[in-house]
Amino acid sequence: PQPVPINAKFEGDFVTQLVLVLDTDTIREVAAKVAQHVVGKRVPKRDADMVVRYQGRNLSPDVTVAVAGIAPLQNVYVDWVEKGVTP
Repeated sequence: PQPVPINAKFEGDFVTQLVLVLDTDTIREVAAKVAQHVVGKRVPKRDADMVVRYQGRNLSPDVTVAVAGIAPLQNVYVDWVEKGVTP
């Protein structure tokens, strides 16, 4: 696995953060790594799944960083999935 530093912003937060992920991490794991710095601190916890957006599209939670084509220092956005909505 290769480290991939990304710029991440969680919806509702006012801070962008540099988060280190691995190219073998799934998008679900990326969302969790971003959330650990924000949820319960500056954004309230919710009983909902998360979605990661990259280059204007929602990424499948099961693809890896490498398959999604996320390059170092690219911007990703994490948000809650609304109930009844498929990411």
